[in-house]
Amino acid sequence: MKHENPFRRKQNLLFAGLSIGSLILFLLDIALGSVAIPFADIIQILTGGEATKNTWQTIVLNFRLPSALTAVCTGVGLSLSGLLMQTLFRNPIAGPFVLGISSGAGLGVALLILTAGGLGLTATFNPFHQWTLAIFAMSGAALVLILVLLVSRRVEDVATLLIVGLMFGSVVSAIVTVLQYYSGQEALKRFVLWSFGNLGGVTWTELKALIPLILVGTVWTFLLIKPLNALLIGEDYAHSMGISTRGVRRGIIVATAIMAGSITAFCGPVAFVGIAVPHLARMGFKTQQHRLLIPATILTGIAVMLACDILAKLPFFEQTLPINAVTSLLGAPIVIGIVLRRGKVY
Repeated sequence: MKHENPFRRKQNLLFAGLSIGSLILFLLDIALGSVAIPFADIIQILTGGEATKNTWQTIVLNFRLPSALTAVCTGVGLSLSGLLMQTLFRNPIAGPFVLGISSGAGLGVALLILTAGGLGLTATFNPFHQWTLAIFAMSGAALVLILVLLVSRRVEDVATLLIVGLMFGSVVSAIVTVLQYYSGQEALKRFVLWSFGNLGGVTWTELKALIPLILVGTVWTFLLIKPLNALLIGEDYAHSMGISTRGVRRGIIVATAIMAGSITAFCGPVAFVGIAVPHLARMGFKTQQHRLLIPATILTGIAVMLACDILAKLPFFEQTLPINAVTSLLGAPIVIGIVLRRGKVY
């Protein structure tokens, strides 16, 4: 009789635990809020039934459910983006936020929000349409990622590359500051509120754009499993396997721009998730194989973002906290721990 490998059995238990835990966190995210709604009514609403009060139905369907789904999309997209970056650069501290990719997406949003009115574009098209926001953010993210990738070909030192990424982020921030200085009061207020990061402000209309974009990026990432495993060993090995590293780079750029750009467009900047979650997945599953690491990163990212969303709107807070503040408080210690371990990857 063939016995199951104990290590494999542990991984299966972790997958099951993360799946069940994510489902529980999803329900808790919907249940918790400033208005107390009985759990039985929440289940009734989610299964297509009628709640005891019509206001509860409105709160769950129009506010809490979209917020929870946005947290799921954010956890998946940013975590996979971080995993792709760490594999591409073979750098344990790489991620959309550190390498300036999120800042690039923010620049795209800033150009749209802060200049559309001044250029008179609002008369010809809606600058705040969900697809317009997504396209501008993805373009900005792709631009910065391409620049970082070009620099990485000439810079082999990990620390230097991180500094370059931070410098790109600083340049982008300076451009955004200039745009803010010359923008109108209404546009400036809109941009400042966006910069805080907020999962609860995403509407069903915006989710109709965000969910397909995250699904495309996720499927694209799964299609890159074999090239990603080869890149971990090195580009020479990838070439020997008949893999076009140039094509893989392009694929990673597109997938990362789609996911990180669209999330930044609709939710604002969300820090540290892309760096921390892939490492949590590696520590838990003790693997570098992307066949296991990708689904592990997805489930871990979902659980982490749902937990952050729950913390952001706990009843003892008078208002919902900016999600960027919560993710920074939780993610920064993990990144510090990675640095103290001298970038050791599990």
